[in-house]
Amino acid sequence: MKLELGRRAWSWILSVPLAAVLLYLSLRGVDWKGVWQTIAGARWGFLAAGCGCSCFSFFLRSLRWRILLNAEERLSVGLVFRANMAGYLGNSFLPARAGELVRTFVISARSSLSKTYVLTTALSERLMDVIALVLWSSLILLGAEAKPRWMEDLSRTTAMVAAAGALAIALLPHTESLCRNLLRRLSLPSALRERLLRFADQVLLGVRAFHNVGRFLGFTVLTVAIWMTDAFGTILMAYGLHLHFSFTVAVLLLTGMGLGSALPSTPGYVGIYQFVAVTVLTPFGISRDAALAYILVAQASFYVVTLALGLPSLYWIQASSPARVSLWRLARREG
Repeated sequence: MKLELGRRAWSWILSVPLAAVLLYLSLRGVDWKGVWQTIAGARWGFLAAGCGCSCFSFFLRSLRWRILLNAEERLSVGLVFRANMAGYLGNSFLPARAGELVRTFVISARSSLSKTYVLTTALSERLMDVIALVLWSSLILLGAEAKPRWMEDLSRTTAMVAAAGALAIALLPHTESLCRNLLRRLSLPSALRERLLRFADQVLLGVRAFHNVGRFLGFTVLTVAIWMTDAFGTILMAYGLHLHFSFTVAVLLLTGMGLGSALPSTPGYVGIYQFVAVTVLTPFGISRDAALAYILVAQASFYVVTLALGLPSLYWIQASSPARVSLWRLARREG
């Protein structure tokens, strides 16, 4: 109990001040009348189309995660989709990305897969998303004529980090013997050593799911489809607010939000997404007021979609669970 309270306290200690500082930097000097006028003039048909793109993107993400999970067991599309949506619902309302634990518990409880293996595939999927976005945005920036210098410098740094992450995923499974030898040489109780060895085996097994050519190609194709869908949805949402985002701007905004979501955050990434929107959009001629109007509508739309898809998924999971365990409570305890 003390450990649980300590972890939860540290999550809030890190995320709340960060959100407050970023909100202050994002909102200072904002003309709220202008923000409201932009939102009030929204064309709802385009916003609804953007939400439709989000729904399709969530479905594609479930298919992509299923590719990794099915490396060890055959799972249905419906189960993976419901688990994924329950996870996104958790990320929207729980701190510290606790939704990753929610979807991990759902899959491990309904299969023979270990929690460690499922969580490794979930986190590896997120890492591959970041790698793909960073490399994609770096290539796009190379062809962009008007771009701020700080963005160009940052893209080079993040591209090198992303390349290092991709190299780690490629090489890590080949270090199994080295990891096992190192753990065996540590002065640890035999029971703890065996637990660590099993944990390391499951982590390496989860990462090794990428090493099958067919799975990797399927994962790559779906990743491209996901981010093309998200970019198109971003452009539609902007058009619904009478804003015009180029494809380059849409990808850069998605990249900034993807990187920002890795920071300690309050539920829904409040503060982080506002700061990202203002920082990324204003150098491309979008006013601060318009940038904030866009991100507020985008976040509200995301909540609508995750609630519409996540609540029925969570209800189905809870209703069909023999033990009727509260995933929400379990995720908060573990996170």
